[in-house]
Amino acid sequence: MSKIFKVEVGGRDLSFETGRLAQQASGSVLVRYGESAVLVTAVISEATREGIDFLPLTCDYMEKAYAAGRVPGSFFRREIGRPSEKETLTSRLIDRPLRPLFPKGLTREIQIIATVLSGDPETDPDIPALNGAAAALEISNIPFKGPVAAVRVAKVGEELVVNPTAAQVKEAKLNLIVAGAPQGLVMVEGGAAMASEEEVLEALFFAQEQMQPILALITQMGQEFGQPKIELPEGPDYGDLPEKIAALAGDKILAAVTQPEKQARNQAVEQVRDEVLAALGEDAVGQEKEVAALFQDLKKRQVRQWVLKEQRRIDGRSFNQVRPISGEINLLSRTHGSAVFTRGETQALAVATLGTPSDEQKIETLMGETFKSFMLHYNFPPYSVGEARMLRGPGRREIGHGALAERAISQVLPSAEEFPYTIRVVSEIMSSNGSSSMATVCGASMALMDAGVPVKDAVAGVAMGLIKEEDRVAVLSDILGDEDALGDMDFKVAGTAAGITALQMDIKMTGLTREIMAQALSQAREARLHILGKMAEVIAAPAAGLKEHAPKIIVLTINPDKIREVIGPGGKMVKSIVAATGVKIDIEDDGRIHISSADQKAANEAIRLINEITAEAEIGKVYHGKVKKIMDFGAFVEILPGTDGLVHISELAHERVKSVTDVLKEGDELDVKVLDVDRQGKIRLSRRVLLPVPEGMTLREPESRDSRERRPGRGFPKKRTD
Repeated sequence: MSKIFKVEVGGRDLSFETGRLAQQASGSVLVRYGESAVLVTAVISEATREGIDFLPLTCDYMEKAYAAGRVPGSFFRREIGRPSEKETLTSRLIDRPLRPLFPKGLTREIQIIATVLSGDPETDPDIPALNGAAAALEISNIPFKGPVAAVRVAKVGEELVVNPTAAQVKEAKLNLIVAGAPQGLVMVEGGAAMASEEEVLEALFFAQEQMQPILALITQMGQEFGQPKIELPEGPDYGDLPEKIAALAGDKILAAVTQPEKQARNQAVEQVRDEVLAALGEDAVGQEKEVAALFQDLKKRQVRQWVLKEQRRIDGRSFNQVRPISGEINLLSRTHGSAVFTRGETQALAVATLGTPSDEQKIETLMGETFKSFMLHYNFPPYSVGEARMLRGPGRREIGHGALAERAISQVLPSAEEFPYTIRVVSEIMSSNGSSSMATVCGASMALMDAGVPVKDAVAGVAMGLIKEEDRVAVLSDILGDEDALGDMDFKVAGTAAGITALQMDIKMTGLTREIMAQALSQAREARLHILGKMAEVIAAPAAGLKEHAPKIIVLTINPDKIREVIGPGGKMVKSIVAATGVKIDIEDDGRIHISSADQKAANEAIRLINEITAEAEIGKVYHGKVKKIMDFGAFVEILPGTDGLVHISELAHERVKSVTDVLKEGDELDVKVLDVDRQGKIRLSRRVLLPVPEGMTLREPESRDSRERRPGRGFPKKRTD
């Protein structure tokens, strides 16, 4: 039995249909919004994974080419290989708000798959996919503390719009994806064009208001179609083990956790745990994992209570204090731009590379091919946290952090007309103890300035944290890794001195009030301005010019009709220019030619050769040409590559010439002057006007176009005499 549930959101119907497709899944929902359709399934395994202390949840978002009426561009003509960046980021988008709402102790495999079956160019399927995942969980037998819903909010002009169209998103100053539960927000992801804190706050709580009908509908689906939830086994009975651990650990945990350095802190905590295990003796035999878990819970409770009571943090800072900051630029001599940004024990090496327009990234999306001229890639090697493990390709976390930093920086980049380069920034995390993605933003901003990219402003980022127990609240600026693990919120805010350019928030609690959010945004702005000031001490403005080894791009604009002459048959002409000069040439359909080379002399030579090919004859100018063809009435002379003009027999000499071959033959070189270029582009040349006038002869001026056109028979009637 199938049923469709509908609710209007943003002036369009959002519908959830269940009971029609994928009926063997634990929960299955077909979501439609506009012409987008996404099938979302949720499945839980029968068996429990033994020996794990985490939730084995997998969220996969897949875009099928047929959804947009396209054939995949891969060699095999099917969707194969690793997910695209868009698919990876949307998979993370689904995972982040759902993961905190599963009950603790659930260790069965859970898989959520969102498959785009129909793609609407005006409706991004990511929001329907997230809502579908929440609905599929709600009607399934999977234990889940929902419901959850999501909307996209954009500020177009001065108006907030829910679930805007693609055209509206392009015009928006603010573009946020917000997920929430009935109790409050749980996830935020988005970007902005220097939006104020008040604008962001207004958009967040507008989103919370707009998602309420969706939450109500998903709740209704659960009531009508929901299956009985799987009962989780009761937690183990530890007896008096928690009390024994608390008595043995005492204040040792706090003494260990408040060590200022990460490595020393970790070693001290491990030592206390080992001492507790040793003191427990036989009570701990066979229960080492349980003791470790109880010890971790005790540490979390003690630290949270201590922070709220003492009003200071484990490394001794006040709540709004940022760790010490240092920076350095021009670290690498052969790169186009480089910078090191260090904040506390977090350090990022950012390297900027400038490329030509042909280096743009070609991306095959659901709606067709797109191109990116700015890329920011984030790498998190194991040595950054003192670990030794196998190196693999970038994971979802690395792709997500890179996308966040890319979104933050993209708002200040120059236009293609101002700076016709493809830009790539790579952030290598050298050391990590909290907020490495925000260190990436700072390092990337400095590296771009070092490279001479004319960015509009510097960009900095900071991660905010929260500890909340009943009515006691601590909002923490520039959080450590331990504070992230022990806290209730990870709120990353990036921007310039003028406003916010990107933000990302994940919340592990419910009941986040407007006042707490306002305080977090205010502290984030205070921290951002402090960081920007420290960055300005290292580099305050973009370098005056590009580095020695960076390619210099010169843009020529030619008549589009001349493009084929520059390219030549089979690309012969442009290849010969590249071979002769060593430059790189990119030709646009509108007549723009990008010439790039680190050698200015080579670029100048390429410009000269292209100018020769594309030059057009100028009236009155003298050219040294070559006779290409002899006719009875004159000679055709090539004055520019591929450009011929006619020297009429009457313009060969001052004297009367009986035959053209009496004066010229094919292959002869001579100087000629351009007398005229008619509307069809035909060029009239003269050799005679450049020769000395014989003695006693009067120089005859060549006829102008106007005088020739006014002669009888050239469009003007003969004068009547009758």
